[in-house]
Amino acid sequence: MPSPRATPARVLSPIDRVSEVLFGLIMVLTFTGSLSIAEAGRDDVRAMLIGALGCNLAWGIIDGILYVMGALAEESQNLMALRAVRASRDPEEARQQVSDALPPIVASVLQPAEVDSLRQRLGALPEPPERVSVDRPMLLGGLAVFLWVFVTTFPVAIPFIVMQHAQRALRVSNAIAIAMLFVAGWAFARITSRNPWLMGIAMVTVGLLLVGLTMALGG
Repeated sequence: MPSPRATPARVLSPIDRVSEVLFGLIMVLTFTGSLSIAEAGRDDVRAMLIGALGCNLAWGIIDGILYVMGALAEESQNLMALRAVRASRDPEEARQQVSDALPPIVASVLQPAEVDSLRQRLGALPEPPERVSVDRPMLLGGLAVFLWVFVTTFPVAIPFIVMQHAQRALRVSNAIAIAMLFVAGWAFARITSRNPWLMGIAMVTVGLLLVGLTMALGG
């Protein structure tokens, strides 16, 4: 699952996008990899395409809903933490609550006076709402998750739509999938400050292993 509302300026963070692309690729590759080229006819290819599109459509919807649920839970926890800080009459307890709500590395460098200043500023805010409602950013995030999972199906499926020869279509489809896995690894390397070439190769390897595992388990 992606981390809800990772940044206010983006619907999804870069790592969320990479994760959804990888998820969508694994799902569609389990279908293309199960196709028996030696015996496959146009009906078999058609059934495979319908299955791949339908599966990614369903999982895109499910993952989008889970994103919205996760975002709602996270915002609700933030609201409860804010209410707890504002309601606390014990300065030490309130200070600890503020520290717990901050990233550990930030909390570790703040002095008690700075934490108290944050607590006072939180107390001066307008009265927060009773509960968190599903809002536009949450819905946009859920929609973005759905699109990343579902749209990932098409580049891998297109060769089977436009090419009559099933074996040649599978080779082209696999080449596209490997290229997409490599690009996902390259993007992940830029996010984590690692070697793009090594991470691209690693992502291809991990992706194909996950596909093989999924197929072996009957996925």
